[in-house]
Amino acid sequence: MPKRVDHEERRTQIAEALIRVAGRRGLHAVGMRDVAAEAGVSLRLVQYYFQTKEKLLFYGLQHLTDHFTARVGARLAAAGPNPGPRATIEALLLASLPTDEESRTFHLLYSSYSILSVTDEALAAQPFIDNPDAAENALTGLLEQAQETGLADTRIDVHMEAISLLAMTATMGTSILVGQRTPESAVAVLHHHLDRIFNSGLTPPPTSPRLRHNHTQRAAEQRCP
Repeated sequence: MPKRVDHEERRTQIAEALIRVAGRRGLHAVGMRDVAAEAGVSLRLVQYYFQTKEKLLFYGLQHLTDHFTARVGARLAAAGPNPGPRATIEALLLASLPTDEESRTFHLLYSSYSILSVTDEALAAQPFIDNPDAAENALTGLLEQAQETGLADTRIDVHMEAISLLAMTATMGTSILVGQRTPESAVAVLHHHLDRIFNSGLTPPPTSPRLRHNHTQRAAEQRCP
């Protein structure tokens, strides 16, 4: 009796092969033949499940997103039954920083896909993010919750802070990939900004004498005609 083929398992096998080879060579350099060789299957089989390279890339990115969601869930589970707004925000942002091989691949392939879609009409026609504002809206909601419960500075614009945190994390992720900074320094920068947001009501740190002098001098210059 012939063995029954699990088609979803086969698609997953091919998608994981794509992620591995693209993580080594870059998404732009990967062809369907390369993925077939990595998966240990025929090119015809890859073409059977994914008729075009664009469809293969799209499925692979969706598969990678599932892995990212699992990473966030694991971080939240480790934070306890009721992690709160700050721990939840940290789980979302830290999971996207390339601090290990899996998260490095995630950041690399997402960035590569975004860049490729600028010039590839087939990729642009099927954006891999169904709701591009989902993360921004989630962070905004968490910051609003923190304000309402007295955990965050009520003077901040939560939507602007959400945008800034996401943009900063993405940029720092790229700086880690290119060797500009270490994962530890990127995490420290992120914690610095979260401390600022979540330190509502605390007295600001004293300004150094030199900095006070510079501010005073600039203010005097601006008042001069």
